[in-house]
Amino acid sequence: MTTQETLFSKIIRKEIPADIVYEDDLALAFRDINPQAPVHILVIPKKPIPKLADAESGDQDLMGHLLLTVKRVAEQEGLSNGYRVAINTGNDGGQTVHHLHLHILGGRQMNWPPG
Repeated sequence: MTTQETLFSKIIRKEIPADIVYEDDLALAFRDINPQAPVHILVIPKKPIPKLADAESGDQDLMGHLLLTVKRVAEQEGLSNGYRVAINTGNDGGQTVHHLHLHILGGRQMNWPPG
């Protein structure tokens, strides 16, 4: 697993601005600059994991923390009617930034299949 500098690394270090809605020692959540729903927030680990397929057994606690962070942020955003969580992994999965990130999409009815 090789880690490379990404846009998200710079957001974590506050080198470029982002609309941050949540932060703790392990994770950061910020609004997507190209929202696909009325609420579109990305939750990222501060540890640089390029994609879900690169997560290892030692990342188990961090992975659980990311999902609980999604829950916390969704509650904070008032998404009581529901929301979708998506993780794009690799080229065929539509991943464009090679730093693991969870999309929170809400504020409207989600369609299925997503595409």
